Order: sequence, then structure tokens, then C-alpha cells
Amino acid sequence: MGKIEIKKPDANAGERRKRKRKKITTGPSTGGGGRANSGGASNRGRTGGNSRRDEPKEVSAKEIEDKIKATMARIQGGGGGAKKKRQRQRRDNRDRIRERQEAVEAERSTDKLQVTEFVTAQELANVMDVGIGEVIMACMNTGVIVSINQRLDAEIIELVAEEFGHEIEFITVEEDVEEEEVFEDAPEDLQERPPIVTVMGHVDHGKTSLLDYIRKASVTEGEAGGITQHIGAYEVRADNGKKITFLDTPGHEAFTAMRARGAKVTDIAVIIIAADDDIMPQTKEAISHAEAAGVKMIFAINKIDKAGANPDKIKGELAQMGYPIEAYGGKYQSADISALKGIGIEGLMELIQLEAEVLELKANPDRPAVATIVEASLEKGRGYVTKVIVNHGTLKIQDIIVAGENSGRVKAMFNEYGKRVKEVKPGSPTLLLGLDGAPQAGEMLKVMASEQEARQLAGRRLQINREQANRASKRISLDEIGRRLALGNFKELNLIVKGDFDGSVEALSDSLIKLSQETVQVNVIHKAVGQIIDSDILLATASDAIIVGFQVRPSGSARKLAEREGVEIKTYSIIYQAIDEIKDAIEGMLEPTKEERTVCQISVRETFKISKIGTIAGCYVDEGKVTRNTLIRIIRDGIVTYPLKEGTVGELASLKRFKDDVKEVRAGFECGLNIKNYNDIRPGDIIEGYEIVEIAQKMK
Repeated sequence: MGKIEIKKPDANAGERRKRKRKKITTGPSTGGGGRANSGGASNRGRTGGNSRRDEPKEVSAKEIEDKIKATMARIQGGGGGAKKKRQRQRRDNRDRIRERQEAVEAERSTDKLQVTEFVTAQELANVMDVGIGEVIMACMNTGVIVSINQRLDAEIIELVAEEFGHEIEFITVEEDVEEEEVFEDAPEDLQERPPIVTVMGHVDHGKTSLLDYIRKASVTEGEAGGITQHIGAYEVRADNGKKITFLDTPGHEAFTAMRARGAKVTDIAVIIIAADDDIMPQTKEAISHAEAAGVKMIFAINKIDKAGANPDKIKGELAQMGYPIEAYGGKYQSADISALKGIGIEGLMELIQLEAEVLELKANPDRPAVATIVEASLEKGRGYVTKVIVNHGTLKIQDIIVAGENSGRVKAMFNEYGKRVKEVKPGSPTLLLGLDGAPQAGEMLKVMASEQEARQLAGRRLQINREQANRASKRISLDEIGRRLALGNFKELNLIVKGDFDGSVEALSDSLIKLSQETVQVNVIHKAVGQIIDSDILLATASDAIIVGFQVRPSGSARKLAEREGVEIKTYSIIYQAIDEIKDAIEGMLEPTKEERTVCQISVRETFKISKIGTIAGCYVDEGKVTRNTLIRIIRDGIVTYPLKEGTVGELASLKRFKDDVKEVRAGFECGLNIKNYNDIRPGDIIEGYEIVEIAQKMK
């Protein structure tokens, strides 16, 4: 094919290559085994000299560590430098916190008690191992009158503990609070956010009616007895286009704890007072909560269109309480309104926006989100549903979150109208799915860097809460046993409380515990969200307890088990009815009254819509016997959905077998039925039939 010329190898090329190989050789030649020595010998043979090998360089451990750190920094550098820096800061911060906690625990004296804020006087006495009378006396000496089950704030707890020579450590304070310091928002990153406004006041003074007018929607119709049972969060847009987030807290005295949380997450509190009424104790509580939380207050004097309304009288009473309004030369804003007719609402909205401008509410939407839990519940098919208000940052789909003892990942988010959203900015409410439990209202929700961190933090909090519960468990001393024997008639009433929302369960439990008397101790041994199930019946059997259900019903198997075990299940849809009835039972004052008895249970297989008639349900009678006069209620996923209003009952409009009208249908047969004034019946619903009979109730 031709000729090629082969060049002779350059004599100096091998020498150059050998020099390069020698340059990358690091470390001393001494030691290291036969292979390394032979390699070194061959190298020396090739290079023709070993003057550098004879003088080995000493490398310290610090230089090696610095070299590794520099290499890792180069590997991780580029692109997310700021993010990596924040992660390193958080990691170092956690190490410092852990070291400090270990040091504190090592030095902790036996007199240092770990408690949560808002423990009851009884729980504080149990932790300090002193009598409840001594704690109450110590509180009275500080000028505070408390009852045995009243919750105490941090200042009172510290004062009382100091009286008995104890130091207090509040263990529910977030262990990772200092991590917040990493996120120092630059002024240019801050953006204006909507103000969070809490509407507070006495029951039936018009809080929800005010929000109804603002939102152009009716919330009251869906509430049992026209009373707000849960906290609601709504975002509205003012006439000038700016957003305002409203938080509606129930006004009944049982919801003091929920109302306190409402004041803590808010920027502005609107205290609503009826012009034809006085300033009620609940209104004074609301003012105290708002003032303790350090939020701006606006007084809305409602019902000025009613006969006998006297707004000036209310303003005078406010001035006497130390809250003079601007018209009286004070610093508090006020507005005379009529929530029903819309009088003065525009002026109230202007006052809210004015206060918001003065506060200069801003937040950084580009940082990891921090939100406040408003309420949480368990829904079939959706899991745990949590309503939150975002305080800082932007909450997004797939964010890893932790709230109290629960953790998870954001699977979906919905606005107040049920529409899906992908992200939620600061100051806005949302309904999110993804937590593995129902956190308590008022807990902080945080976005974490990894699922492992979230689970570890949730596990630590669970351990702390369990330890606190064990510490606060009732311990009976010999003196206490002697006192009870001397009384001779001491009894304990154990209760299990189940409800549809966490806030309602907690409020009802607190109210029932407050019913304790000298001769009757009320204990809530278990409280949870969801349907009454078999495990609740078994717990009640073991502890001789009564089950109280608020807007929930027992499952079919739980009802049969309760009948077999003789466990009493009391269900309510109005919270104060539950409180009053149990109070009367404790006092032994129950007169002959009416009681519901379940007579049948029907499962809905299919529904058909017929014009001029409504929805016809094709059903199967699982147990009992249904007649045309049977009173009914609709249960969906263990929660009562109809009827909800106080004083109303569900009735059948028709009952058929095939095409024939019948008087009754027994268990094991199919039937078709129609419900009066109700068409939102769905396949899978349970229809519970009951009758009302008069009985003479006796104290348990």
C-alpha cells in the first residue's frame, strides 16, 4: 500500500514522563509493605536519584482534614451555594443545640420541673407533689383566683413553683427555635402580606353574621343550632383589591382555649359587642386574650338597628374598663355597624386596612414556609385534613412538613372554595392533605429539609408529651386516701370524648373536666378525632367509662359491642347540651326525660334522581325494622351530616318495596325511600333510625 516513516523515540521523552510520575508521588517512602517498597525502588532506578525520598515530608491530621473539607467544598460548590450554606448553618446549629441540651441535662437539679404552659392547677400540684389546696392558696396570694381545673399561664406557673422552691422548664417550647435565626430576611426580600384578622366576642353577638355579609355567603346555616362550633378561616378581597384573612372563633365559653389560639395567630382583633346588650364575661376574656397576644384591637358595636340599642353605653363601659375609643379621646378604634343590614361595614373594613398599614405587615415568600394549624380532622377517602394559615414563606406541593407530633408531605392543597392550589403565600389560609395525624389547633407547621429530620423531630415531641402526661398523671397519697375515706362518698366519672374536629374535642374535654366537684372527680381518660370504634368500647369497658360523642356516631360493630358490654354512649350535636346534661347527672338532678333508642340501621346502595320528587335511595336494611314513622339521621364516614340544626329531625317522605308503599321493612330486605326536605344522600351513606322514649334517668 505504500511506505511509512517510523520516528525514533526521543531519548528525553521517557525522562520527562518519569519526572511527571515522580511529581504526583506523595507520602514518605518508609514503611507500607513490600509492594510499595519495590515500587519505590523501581522509581528510584528509573529516575536516577532519591534525594527527595531521603527527606520525607510530615503531614499532620489537621492538614489532611482541611484538604478533605476544601475538596468537598469544591465538589458541592456551584449552583446551590447559598442553599448549601444554609444547610451547613442549620446542621451546625442543631449540633450546638444538642450539645447545649446535653450540658443542661447533665447539670439539671432534681428540683427543676418540666411542664407545659397552660397546665391545670391540678396537674401542677401533681408534678410538684403537693396538695391542690396549697397551689390554689399560692395563686390567691398572688392575686389570682383559680379553680382546680383552670389552666394557668407561664407567669403564674413560675410564681407558684417558686413558692415551693422549684424551678420550671417549659418543655413544649420548640427545640429548634434558633434555626429560625438562619433565615434573616433582607429588607428587599420582604413583600406586603394580607393582615390576619380575628373576630372575637360573646356568643350570639353577630361574629359569624358579620363575616357572612363580608363574604357574601352563609356559614350559620350549616352550624348546629346556629352556633359556630369550629374555627373558620376565610380570605376576602376588599374594594381596593387588597386581601384580608379573617379568622372566626366560636364565642361560647367552652372555646376559651380555641379563642386564645385565634388571638395568637392574628395581627388585628375585631371585638364585636351587641349594642343592645352588656359587655359579657366572654367579651372581657376575648379582650384579655387579644391584649396578652399584643395585637391591635378594633371594637365593632353591632346591632345598632335594633330597638333598644345604645352604642354610647357600650363605649362608656369600655372607657371604664380602660379601653377608651378615639371618640372619647382614647387610642382604640371603633365602628358602629349592623352585620345583618350591612350598615357601617365599609367603615370597619377601612379601619382594618388603616391598622394594617400602620403595622406594615411584610413577609418573605421565598423562604421555607412556617404556618399555624387552625383545625384538623379525619375524613374518609382523604385522610387527615388540616386547615392552616401561612405565616412566613410559601407552602408548596410536595413540601416535607412537621406539625407537633405529626409529619408528612403536602399531597394536595385547597382554598376555601374547594379549588386545588399549588402554592400558598404568607397570610393566606389553605386546607392541606398529607400529615399522618391530626395536630392540635395552634401548633406550628414547619417545612423541613428531609423526611428523616421531620420524623425525628415529631418523634422527640411525642416522647416529650408522653413524659409530661406521665408526670401529670394523678398520684394518690396516703393523706388523699384518708380524706376520701373520710368523705365516704367519693366517686370518679371517667369519660371518653370523640368528636369531628380536634378543637371541639379539646374544648369539650376541658369543659367537662371543670365539672368536677368535691365528691365527684371527672376524668377524661381518652379524647380523639373520628368515629366511635370498637377500641373505644373496649377502653370504656376496662375503665368503667362513659363515651361522649360530639357530631360523631358509633360504627355498627361498636354499637353491638357496647350493648353486649353495657357501655353507655351519649351523642350530642350542641356542645353546651353535653355540658349541661353531664353536669346535671353529676349533681343528681336529672328529671324524667326523653332518650333516643336506635331501632334500625340501613345502608344506601344506590340513588336515583326523579323530577318533582327528589332523590330516591335504594337501600338494604342491615338490622332492626324501619317504619314510615321512624325518625332518621344520615351518617357519612361516621359523621352526622343530617339533620344538623337544633330542634330538627329527619323524617321519611315515602317507604316502598318494589313499586308498593309499605308500612315497615325488616332486616334482610331491600327497600326504596325518600327523605323529607333532603336530597344530598349518596351511595355508602348509613341511615340510622331511632325513636324517642321517656325514661327516668339515674346518676351513673
